[in-house]
Amino acid sequence: MFLVLWEFEVKPGHEQRFERVYGPGGDWEALFRRDPNHTSTCLYRDATKPGVYLTADSWRSRKSYEDFHKSRKTEYESLDAACEELTTSERHIGSYEAIGAACVGL
Repeated sequence: MFLVLWEFEVKPGHEQRFERVYGPGGDWEALFRRDPNHTSTCLYRDATKPGVYLTADSWRSRKSYEDFHKSRKTEYESLDAACEELTTSERHIGSYEAIGAACVGL
């Protein structure tokens, strides 16, 4: 399992649209689901900092994630550019490989 984490600060007044685009069934998940190696996308809202969100995208392996980026680069960049107006900042927290099978349920 390979996990990619991003943190976003959303512009005030854009929270609902951000949640639709980045949340379950949103544009990002729809793009990722075109690849059979994508296993899940989760959106989290910070409980103490208004407008701060975390996305967690899971893939079967690092290689499958990298292959997705190569094959869908144009679509990824286009969607990323369209979403820039929703946020004041975004930060790649990191990309992580699971140790063992215990983390599969995340």
